[in-house]
Amino acid sequence: MHEHMVMGPSGWDSDVHIYGKDIIKLADTVVTALLEAGSYGVKTVVDASPYDLGRSIELDKIVADKTGINIVVATGMYMQPHDIPSSKNEKDIIDQYYQRFMRELTIGIGDTGVKAGIIKVSTSRKRIYPLEEAVLKAAAHASHDSGAPIITHTEDGTMGPQQANVLIQNGAVPGKVVIGHACGNANLEYHVEILEKDVYLGFDRWGVGIIYPDVMRKATIIGLLGIGFADHIVLSHDHISEWVGQRPQLPPFIKPLMSNWSYAHIFKNIIPQLKEAGITDDQVNTMLVENPRRIFQ
Repeated sequence: MHEHMVMGPSGWDSDVHIYGKDIIKLADTVVTALLEAGSYGVKTVVDASPYDLGRSIELDKIVADKTGINIVVATGMYMQPHDIPSSKNEKDIIDQYYQRFMRELTIGIGDTGVKAGIIKVSTSRKRIYPLEEAVLKAAAHASHDSGAPIITHTEDGTMGPQQANVLIQNGAVPGKVVIGHACGNANLEYHVEILEKDVYLGFDRWGVGIIYPDVMRKATIIGLLGIGFADHIVLSHDHISEWVGQRPQLPPFIKPLMSNWSYAHIFKNIIPQLKEAGITDDQVNTMLVENPRRIFQ
């Protein structure tokens, strides 16, 4: 429910200091990584990259054709520093992004012939900037009018309840909203406050040990499943197969913290460990199959 085929900073394709990469080679890297998840039965993946995070519809089409895996692509926008609106008036900004989102949802993305199937929005750490709030409102209106679900980025497991409030108050249907990266916070009060709004919770960064350890994610999700929230949780990795533009350089001591990060980590490692802790096949199926189905219905 929340992965990335490739990722890059906004404007990477216009940076004269960065040499372009062969899209076929990039796609082959993604295909190899995605086929591993396919071997566990994965048939659909959400590519949660909006236009300002290196989204490549051409690459997604190649990967989908080569793997046979359906890729749902996103419209939307990342955090405030990644865009400059054409107006300072909130109503104008909301309308600007609403029109963009609706075009990509109902007509198509550029001239690719591909329509977005989900809206991605983001907020910053411990605050929502005015532009981010305007984008949330535009996404809520677009979701209401198109029926498309919304998936969010939260920074360090903060602002989830506030995101849900803005989205719902502006017309989003709670059952169409996934508050992302909640697994960056082990506070059950935070999670329950979000879940009480009848939205979905994204435990979607499994394997990203540089941000938060999986042991805390497991402890938290076992608690939430134990009190009956299986029908409001989705699982994913936020994995990135390749970088377009400048690849981040990780120091050697960080690499072991990311050693399990892949599209298949949940299936190879996390689900067996959850089952050892008493989580049932029905609960797993609910999180991986039934909940996404309801979100996209």
